[in-house]
Amino acid sequence: MTAVPQTPAETEPSVESAPPQAGPAPGAKRSLALSLLAGAAGAALALLASGRTWAEGTAVLAQGELPRSVTGADVTGVPGALAVVGLAALVAVFAVRRAGRVAVAGLLTLSGAGIVAAAVRGNSDTSALREKAATAVGLTGADVHHVTHTGWPWVAAAGGLLLLIAGLLALVHGRHWPAMSGRYERTPGGARGPRRAPPAPDMDRPEEIWKSLDRGEDPTR
Repeated sequence: MTAVPQTPAETEPSVESAPPQAGPAPGAKRSLALSLLAGAAGAALALLASGRTWAEGTAVLAQGELPRSVTGADVTGVPGALAVVGLAALVAVFAVRRAGRVAVAGLLTLSGAGIVAAAVRGNSDTSALREKAATAVGLTGADVHHVTHTGWPWVAAAGGLLLLIAGLLALVHGRHWPAMSGRYERTPGGARGPRRAPPAPDMDRPEEIWKSLDRGEDPTR
């Protein structure tokens, strides 16, 4: 029997197209957006509250009374410093992966918890107010009267709570979040990843023919 010639389509093995990569799940997107909003808002609230008046009082002088006030930064510098750390950790969550992301998320969580603890403690602290009174009076150990506390320490605590929530979301759902593009990352062996092959030159264009001749190639092949 005469063998029936096969067409090129029959002889070539079929190549299955790779399935498209699935994007982040809807739940991961929601947790990502919530973490970003909570972290940014929490850092902003903590920084804002640190510069506001936390307590007011009156220093007693021989000539009368002198009102004094202290800001959050005067009482404690912890909320402002940890707000900056938390904001940096929030950004760094998307620059690292795996164990690095867990570590950064833990730092974000601890920053929020530290702000809450410092703000609650600073709400009843009068040492900074007494120091200002002593400076005004010129006597060590001067006391203050009619001490009142504002609501700004609780605003700082709310900011810390938001940062804490952002950190917990990153710890629980961070493994499903996307990371920064790995286009410029190196392979484990130190070499760069595979590059796309350059497109074939168009020999119908005169400049490509001249370039081929300069390379010593035969453009008619």
